[in-house]
Amino acid sequence: MAKSLCTKELYSTFLRVTSQRYSALSLSEVSPVALSHDSISRWLSDAHCQPKDIWQQAKSHVLGAPGVLLVDDTILNKSRSDKIELVRYQYSGTEHDVIKGIGMLNFLWVDEANEVCPMDVRIYEPKEDGKTKNDHFRELLHLAKEREVKPDAVIADSWYSSLDNLKCIRNYGWNWVMGLRKNRTVNKGEKLENLTIPEEGLRIHLRGYGWITVFRFVSSNRRTDYIGTNIPDPTKEQIIALVRKRWEIEVFHRELKQTCGLEHCQARTSRAQRNHIVLSVLTWIKQAALRKQYNISFYQQQWNTIKDAIALQLKYELTPT
Repeated sequence: MAKSLCTKELYSTFLRVTSQRYSALSLSEVSPVALSHDSISRWLSDAHCQPKDIWQQAKSHVLGAPGVLLVDDTILNKSRSDKIELVRYQYSGTEHDVIKGIGMLNFLWVDEANEVCPMDVRIYEPKEDGKTKNDHFRELLHLAKEREVKPDAVIADSWYSSLDNLKCIRNYGWNWVMGLRKNRTVNKGEKLENLTIPEEGLRIHLRGYGWITVFRFVSSNRRTDYIGTNIPDPTKEQIIALVRKRWEIEVFHRELKQTCGLEHCQARTSRAQRNHIVLSVLTWIKQAALRKQYNISFYQQQWNTIKDAIALQLKYELTPT
């Protein structure tokens, strides 16, 4: 077998068009150029696909355009993997349990038309770099500021609403809309959950930070969420519209996992996993461009790839001999 080198374009296109198998062996079996699965595995371990590659695709959509910055993390489920370097036990909000997986922090840009564009990504592995999720969060904020990103607001859940994070956003001159835990100390030593918060929101003093506005939302299953913001004189309708944009990052995570092979790489080395993750995000960007151009979902794109082959096989199987 020839030792032709794999490429980012080949690997990313393979992730986009396949829907069942994502391994180096599978790519070697369908590659238009002769590639052994060993050479693909070596390439994946040696390549340097970096988050800045994502920014190169994103910056034309982000710079100079109004939009918000969404932040959230997800866990790549690796419950059957024992020897992958980045895998460790951590809590998964999707599984509502502690699982073996790889932690991934995403920065997403959502414009006024709710068009989504991934901006940056970090892998959360404190054993490698000693950084917490909040350390990565602030570093990505700093990088966004250096790149002259100007969000209307930074939106995240309560995990990222620590005082250091909120002050960091304020220092950059940005607004924020974030969940607050019910036990946050406000005003003169009160707990947030003990306040009576009217429909139009309540101006409160967040200890260690300063004056903010907080809103209380109760879901149909009686769950109570507290949403805080430093936006001057916000309306409830305004905050609801911004909070709803958070759903876009959940959709992004689902599409990454279900149509871009995000969780399916079984390479053992940290470098190979990181390369695969970045290439999965680049694959998502390509699929998003096709969705916008042809008005077809990610799932329809996958079906369009395989339906002719399935139709031919059905015809063959059902034709009398």
